[in-house]
Amino acid sequence: MSTQIQEAAKLDQLSHESPDEIEVAAGREREQLEGWVPTLASDAEVCDALEKAFDYRGDITVTRKDGTQIQGYLYDRRTGSTLADSVVRIMPSNQGGRLNIAYSDIAALAFTGRDTAAGKTFDAWVKKYWEKKAAGEKNIQIEPEKLD
Repeated sequence: MSTQIQEAAKLDQLSHESPDEIEVAAGREREQLEGWVPTLASDAEVCDALEKAFDYRGDITVTRKDGTQIQGYLYDRRTGSTLADSVVRIMPSNQGGRLNIAYSDIAALAFTGRDTAAGKTFDAWVKKYWEKKAAGEKNIQIEPEKLD
């Protein structure tokens, strides 16, 4: 059998598999960041901590070099060639509006809010789905949990 025919046969077989039989790829490992206070001794540590804060789905607390603290959700970051050229964008939890804070102005960072995405991976959803299916349920829907 030619290689093209073999490949076509494989594709045909895959297209007829049910979604229940398809292998599920593992998701990305998530770190437990809630409560973490990273060390910000070097530029690389500042950048790494702020990347993790961007992926975090809870509030963080930023302490500026002048001592002021801002608690809120870090929803965006813009990296430049230096820390002074790079900014994080935060929606403060105690006031309206949005703030831009230069990386170079950050003295400390703490992951203070509850991580609303913790434990809500696709793997967890699939596990709940299979438990309900094994129990004989029909028209299975997994509803999201209520946020605080």
